[in-house]
Amino acid sequence: MNNLGSLERAIMEVLWDSTRPMLVRELQGALNADADKLLAYTTVQTVAERLVKKGLLSRTPERKAFRYAASHSRDEHVTAVMLEALAESPDRAPVLSRFAQSVDIDDALRLLEELARRTGEQRHVAGGPGWVPPPA
Repeated sequence: MNNLGSLERAIMEVLWDSTRPMLVRELQGALNADADKLLAYTTVQTVAERLVKKGLLSRTPERKAFRYAASHSRDEHVTAVMLEALAESPDRAPVLSRFAQSVDIDDALRLLEELARRTGEQRHVAGGPGWVPPPA
């Protein structure tokens, strides 16, 4: 899932940022807006179809064309990539530990808040709602 080519990633970014499904011609226009080398319609169409086969895009017919949309939000996709990477490790503990040590402190606090919310123990999250300082 995380092995997307640069054009696949660019198409996903355009569709994640879009408020509606797009025709290939619209995708092509968005991709070519700031490009040094213009992409052909058939190139964009081929890559969009590849993303449909990978399950990342859905398509709905419109006259003689299709409208493409992301099958999942950017957040859902990134989460799936992270979980897939984690699943590749036979021992998750060192990976989780390294991740926890590597993320920005603000992200670490957000993660702690979410984990506390999930387990119903918000008192453990420093500064979070219901935070109780540890005994002296």
